[in-house]
Amino acid sequence: MAMTIETSILLQILACAIYSNWWPMLSALMYVLVPMPCMFFGGGSTHFLTSRDGGGWIDAAKFLTGASTVGSIAIPIILRHANMIETGAMFIEFTSFFIFVCTVLCFHRASLDDDW
Repeated sequence: MAMTIETSILLQILACAIYSNWWPMLSALMYVLVPMPCMFFGGGSTHFLTSRDGGGWIDAAKFLTGASTVGSIAIPIILRHANMIETGAMFIEFTSFFIFVCTVLCFHRASLDDDW
């Protein structure tokens, strides 16, 4: 899993380096914000994301996780619409996000199994 996270970060850096523009790194800020609700409100586990249990803090964590995930997709689209990044950089950002999400889903699946 560490290798896929490194690949995602490498793609973030390449999106900036290839097109000589640092704006795509705004998506990397969202990658830092995505796991924060799990760490602060979920006790470091991802079990609360799939549970139907509610409550103030659990609902806030689900909302913040969703908002930061949507922000990770929206930032490259908004930057491309404003002509601040190239289309290729936007697609590299989407690929990086896809790899990041696959890694998070693998971590979630591995954390659900008691055998790990």
